Amino acid sequence: MGFSHPIFARQFARASVAMDAIGVAAHRRRLVAGLRGRVVEVGAGNGRNLSHYPPAVTRVLAVEPEPLLRALAHAAGAAAGVPVTVAAGLAEALPVADGAADAVVFSLVLCSVPDQAVALREARRVLRPGGELRFYEHVVASTRGLRRAQRLADRTLWPLFCAGCHTGRDTVAAIRAAGFTVTELDRFRFPERGIPVPASPHVLGAAIRS
Repeated sequence: MGFSHPIFARQFARASVAMDAIGVAAHRRRLVAGLRGRVVEVGAGNGRNLSHYPPAVTRVLAVEPEPLLRALAHAAGAAAGVPVTVAAGLAEALPVADGAADAVVFSLVLCSVPDQAVALREARRVLRPGGELRFYEHVVASTRGLRRAQRLADRTLWPLFCAGCHTGRDTVAAIRAAGFTVTELDRFRFPERGIPVPASPHVLGAAIRS
């Protein structure tokens, strides 16, 4: 989010705790496993990833534009097992020098940035050569029926109620188009059971700055 949205922020904070309890926490651990050095997390929200960073990470810069979520991320960062700095900022203009990061992490944020290409270009800018992009996102469906439902959701009320979130973005294609080589990719549905909804198709993976 690139603006103050306190109602959604409160809802998001509550929902993220509930989602972690039914499986998202395990995906968060996978997302950051094996990282080391200096990490920039873009759109860190209320900081639910911060406790999962491994000891080899020397510093996390958690960038979050929404004031309420940023305050919650400060508290989460203080309790994390690695050094964390929380900063205001946008995915499109990260407060980071060129090539300063060993890794950049996107977690359920590329669905809502105004322009994926701009955000990914900025991630590429702050990564050192050979640096790693980690991503965990909900994405465009592989089946025709669910893609149709995603298009309908994105044209109607979904972005309004979910602070600009879009369900039908082909995020993996956008990552490749931004100059990254995808090295790991897991596609899955979340939640695993029940009737699929527009935000059910997920990906979790890694890419290297080409």
